[in-house]
Amino acid sequence: MTMFSRVLCSQTMACPISVLPRKNSAMQRLLTRLGLRFEDADEERRFIDQYVRGSIGWTQVAMLLGVVTYAGYTFWDWVLYPEVVPITFAIRGGTAFLVLLPLTALLSLPVKARAEAIYLVYCVVPGCVLPSVYLVLPSGFTYAAAGMIMVILFVSTMLPLRVGSLAVFCVSTWIALVVAESFAPELPGGLRFINHFLVGNAYALSLYGVGAREYQARKQFRTAEALQREKLRSEASLEELRETQARLVQAEKLASLGQLVAGVAHEVSTPLGLALTTSTAMESDLKAMERALNGSPVRRSDLTRSMGRFGEGLRMTFDNLNRASDMLYSFKQVAIDHADEDRSTFELSDWLLELIAKRKVMLSRLGLTVEIVSPTGIAVNSYPGALAQVISNLALNAAVHAYPDGKGGVFRVTVTQPDPKTVRIVCADSGVGIPDELKANVFDPFFTTRRDKGHTGLGLHVVFNAVMSTLRGRIELESEPNSGTQVSIEIPT
Repeated sequence: MTMFSRVLCSQTMACPISVLPRKNSAMQRLLTRLGLRFEDADEERRFIDQYVRGSIGWTQVAMLLGVVTYAGYTFWDWVLYPEVVPITFAIRGGTAFLVLLPLTALLSLPVKARAEAIYLVYCVVPGCVLPSVYLVLPSGFTYAAAGMIMVILFVSTMLPLRVGSLAVFCVSTWIALVVAESFAPELPGGLRFINHFLVGNAYALSLYGVGAREYQARKQFRTAEALQREKLRSEASLEELRETQARLVQAEKLASLGQLVAGVAHEVSTPLGLALTTSTAMESDLKAMERALNGSPVRRSDLTRSMGRFGEGLRMTFDNLNRASDMLYSFKQVAIDHADEDRSTFELSDWLLELIAKRKVMLSRLGLTVEIVSPTGIAVNSYPGALAQVISNLALNAAVHAYPDGKGGVFRVTVTQPDPKTVRIVCADSGVGIPDELKANVFDPFFTTRRDKGHTGLGLHVVFNAVMSTLRGRIELESEPNSGTQVSIEIPT
């Protein structure tokens, strides 16, 4: 019991048996070298919880089967020697019903920490009692090896014992067999040798089988724990990555907001500054004319020249204020949330034809021919105002930038449905394309190559915001110099 007590006590809180530290330490080192024990106590405890105590319910089923089998061998006693059945049944049945059944029932109570000790007692008691049956049978120990082997087979295959506990069982039952044989009539020498040879082989094979099973279970346990740790580490890394991504997105939003505010201030300040300068100049001219009218007579030519200056000033003020108003409208389109407009379900092909028909005059003036390739029957539940703004801005951008020579070209809109939940809209031109160094900036606010023509560089930025924020879709741009540009938009149906 010393070795078993040490193995058990190292894994449970209760240890009623005192042991010698040196022997236990040596045994632990041996088991560790054989791969039948973990150096870390917490890891060993977790393994025992899983291996020994993890399936108590199924183990109880096996123990009930063992009770029936152990008591049932009385039938074979009755077949061979009916006259001794009362004694053998008392031995077998008493052991089964007074020891084995109560131990089986005990596992239903909160004694999980002592499960392996209960298993061991369940195995040792019938194994030590069995040799007494052979003292009663007239055949004596002739069939002792077969009976012991059956008990060994049951213990090593049906119960979750570790190799240390099984070794305790083997030593205890073998001692019981030897003691019982000492009280038996004289046995033929060959029979005693054969019995112990067969039983010894059964012990050796059971120890090897249980040891190999436990060794493999420990390897699988360690692999499972490593996978669990890796899973937790990966989940932690993923969560950290998501947090980092969220921070980067927030930082990018703030940077974009700062860029947008700076761009608004820069773009609007120019026309407003010109309007203010012109109005100030007109105010000075008006005061000068007022002084002239209150003094000496004014010549007609001076009055005509002053009126001309007033007209030019008013025209410049109007033009600059109108330009500032247009810019503010464009800025408003950057931040506008089309989600507050009514969602509606519309058939995409007819809707595209109607949209292009409304803008045909404007696009024709720019020399742009629009072709629509769209199968009928694709219904979309979305925001038609935002989608109309996206298609219109892409068409105007193609007219201005893809065909800068003013001769115009073709703008093709192709609609496909990769799956029932997604619609893909591809807007393509065959114009001059976009240089590689400019591709990364085309969706940035205020980025334009035609600022000298009065463009603010907000058209594609509005497109990007509308697709990503309002339509909840994706947008991709592909372009090669002199090979045209293709903008692919995917939105949910």
